[in-house]
Amino acid sequence: MAIKDKKVARRRKIQARVRKTISGSEAKPRLCVFRSNKEIYAQIIDDNAGHTIVSASSVKTDATGTKVEQAKAVGETIAKAAIEKGISSVVFDRSGYIYHGRIKSLAEGAREGGLKF
Repeated sequence: MAIKDKKVARRRKIQARVRKTISGSEAKPRLCVFRSNKEIYAQIIDDNAGHTIVSASSVKTDATGTKVEQAKAVGETIAKAAIEKGISSVVFDRSGYIYHGRIKSLAEGAREGGLKF
C-alpha cells in the first residue's frame, strides 16, 4: 500500500466518523471543504434536502498570492454568498483535514465574512 493510499484511507475514516454526528439542516447547513494540491473548494449543503445551496472555489475567485491567502478569499466569498441567501449560521465540516493552514484560513475568512460556527 502506497503512502498516498494510507493518507486517503485515514482521511476517509475521519470523514466518516465526523459525518455520523455532523449534519446540515435548512436552518443550519453544513459548510464542507475540499482541498486539492492546487485549489480549495467550499460548499454550503442542506443534507435534509440533499442539495448544495452555495459554493465557492479558488478557481472561481480572482484571489492571488499564496494558497493560504486564496483560501481566506474563498472563505470570505462563500460567507458573502451565504449571507445574500439568508444563511448566517453553519456547521463547519473540515472533511477529515487537520484544522491548520488552508483549512484554518478558509474558516477564519468565513468568520470575518459574517458566518457563525
